[in-house]
This record gives sequence, C-alpha cells and structure tokens, in this order.
Amino acid sequence: MRDDLQGLKISQYELQKLTNLPVNEELLIITNPLKTLAKIYIQKLKSSEGATVVFIGFSTFVFVYILFDIIIKFFVTWITIPSWILLIILGLWVGGLTQTILYLIWKTRNKIVKTNMTKSLQILLNEVNRYNTVIRVIDINDQIEEAGNPEVVIKEREGVIEALKLTKNDLVRALKTEKILRENKSFILGNTELFVNNLATLTAMQVTEQATEHGRLLNEALQIALDVQHEMKKLQTQR
Repeated sequence: MRDDLQGLKISQYELQKLTNLPVNEELLIITNPLKTLAKIYIQKLKSSEGATVVFIGFSTFVFVYILFDIIIKFFVTWITIPSWILLIILGLWVGGLTQTILYLIWKTRNKIVKTNMTKSLQILLNEVNRYNTVIRVIDINDQIEEAGNPEVVIKEREGVIEALKLTKNDLVRALKTEKILRENKSFILGNTELFVNNLATLTAMQVTEQATEHGRLLNEALQIALDVQHEMKKLQTQR
C-alpha cells in the first residue's frame, strides 16, 4: 500500500473504539491459527533453515509427549489406555472446549451489538464499509499499475486522497456523534426542551449519501473506483 493510503482505512479496532461496541467481529475458529502456523512451518522447511526447524519441532514434540507420559504414570495411575491415545483425546477435548467458549463469547458480544444497534449506526457502518472498499480498490489498482500497466493510473490522485481524508474525518465525527446520542438517549428524551436546538443541528450532521459533504466526496471516490474497474476489464480484454 502506498504511503498516501496509509492510515486512511478505518480499522475494526478504530471502529469499535468510535462506537464503543464490538461491531464487525467474526467468530474465531481455532483451526485457522493452526493452519497459519502450519504454513509458516512448511515455508521454513523449504528454506535453508529446514533441518533446524525439523530438529526443533521434533524435539519439542518428544519433550511434550515424555512430560505428559510422566505426569500420567505418576499422578493418574488408574488410567490404563496408552498415553499417546490419551494425549490425542485430551487435545481434541481441549480444542472443542476452547471453540465452545469462543463461540459463546462471540454470541454474547454479537447480541450486545444487536441490542444497541440503531438505524443511524447501521447507515454509518454501511458507509464505512463502502469507504474502506474504495481504499481497497485504489490499492489493488496501484499494484496493477506497479506491475507494468501505466494505463490504469488514477488521474488527479492528490484530489482523490484529499477527498478520502475529508470523508474519513466526516465519518469519524458522525460516529462519535451517534455514540453520544445513543449512550445518552434516555437523558435526552427526558430533557427534550434542553436539546431541541442542538438536536436539530446534530441531525443535520447525520451521514447520508445525499445530504452531506462526505456523501458527495464518497460518491466521487466511488466513481474513481468504477473507472478503475472499467480500466481493469479493458486490460483483461486486451490480454
């Protein structure tokens, strides 16, 4: 990703901090980290460090197995099944228990989001997704350009980046405003007369595609993305 795109994306951590809700959380599957570790291990095996990696991996496995076998023989003498079978069963049980706990945590946090979700927040989350998609499209286009395809270069890039910066500022401001209104809803409803003027102003700040400066800028950026997509299709047709 080029330097001018760095920091423009609204990350999940930043979004959760702005909304004070665990939004856009995905269920963690414990096999995914294991697959990642396996890929790293295989890559190491193919490198010049292959022999060292094999030795360390095998030594670690043997050490863990011997330690487990000693614990079983000295402290759980009533178990008669082979320790290696017990190790497999224990591993599967721990894995299943861990995945169940992760699911319950994810379900609880997802329920918190649904309980606190408002129409305004849903609109804002959709706008954030569109905004991040534009940045991703521009990043992919940059990679295609750097691969030797100058015809897909983005014209007026500085203007597009500036528009994205303004869009992000608008989105952040709107998310902060929505959080304040949502978390103080009961008090505001109980003191409507004190907030009537301020609420009129804040309502005008609500992010909608037609009514805000951010909407206009985002639409311009989306048009850029469509142009990029068109150029990519032309490039594929030429080849």
